[in-house]
Amino acid sequence: MISQTYSKSRVLFHFLAAFVVCVWGTTFVATKLLISYGLTASDIFFYRFLIAYIGIWFFAPHKLFADNLKDEATFFLLGITGGSLYFLAENTALYFTLASNVALIISTTPILTAIITRIVYPKNKLGKHFGIGSFLAIAGVALVVLNGSYILQMNPLGDILTLVAALTWAIYSLLIKRMNNRYQLFFISRKIFFYGLLSILPYYFFRPLQFDVTLLTQPVIWGNLLFLGVLASLICYTVWNIVIDKLGIVSTTNYIYFIPLITLFTSAIVIDEHITWIAFLGAIMILSGVYFASKKSN
Repeated sequence: MISQTYSKSRVLFHFLAAFVVCVWGTTFVATKLLISYGLTASDIFFYRFLIAYIGIWFFAPHKLFADNLKDEATFFLLGITGGSLYFLAENTALYFTLASNVALIISTTPILTAIITRIVYPKNKLGKHFGIGSFLAIAGVALVVLNGSYILQMNPLGDILTLVAALTWAIYSLLIKRMNNRYQLFFISRKIFFYGLLSILPYYFFRPLQFDVTLLTQPVIWGNLLFLGVLASLICYTVWNIVIDKLGIVSTTNYIYFIPLITLFTSAIVIDEHITWIAFLGAIMILSGVYFASKKSN
């Protein structure tokens, strides 16, 4: 009976992980749309996290600081790796390279996370299924993002920035696991939003924040910013931290393989892009790869 209850709870957390990734997969389209309207990468991040930070106070209004200086410093690092540096790198990359390229490189995050986890915790064994599943999923991601095209348009700067984003998120995943066991989840999210906003401020000495009331009051602008701030940040960050705590770092980040798939379908709906049979084949490979990568070896 206990085993069945545990199994059902794991199914719920896998469902939540899939939900978060579905939301995050659509953020590429929302961000690209905001950029086309004139907002910069840092503008989008700032307004997104500001909305999330204001909203989180309704759920975590009391405790202000961590229990000690070391934990406070860890929250600062989380604000950088899961906030300012990650989104500044990812959003800026969209200026220089295709969204499909960004989605492809971001999908390497589970592999980077597993490798870093293995280095930090040598006793953690990845298992024989990890290599098979990772290879299969990456191959599927390549088919999905190419969507029938045999030439991948690469821009070194954009792709390097995306790789930086993937690496910082892998570090974030490792750090957040330790804090999940010690602090309330809404408190963790609030600290991440705060330090994300704080750590981006020096950037505005070089490129000031854009505050155009006429631009920001357009429905398409504030609508997408609310989507990014409330759903993609406030809600999904908290849910993602819960899932990492329950399923583990590697199993949870494996769901990032779905992001290019979600991005592809969202683009097809929003901007009417054609989906080929190669993309569907890639989708099957991604699903199979995630399954194998999450299995434990005998």
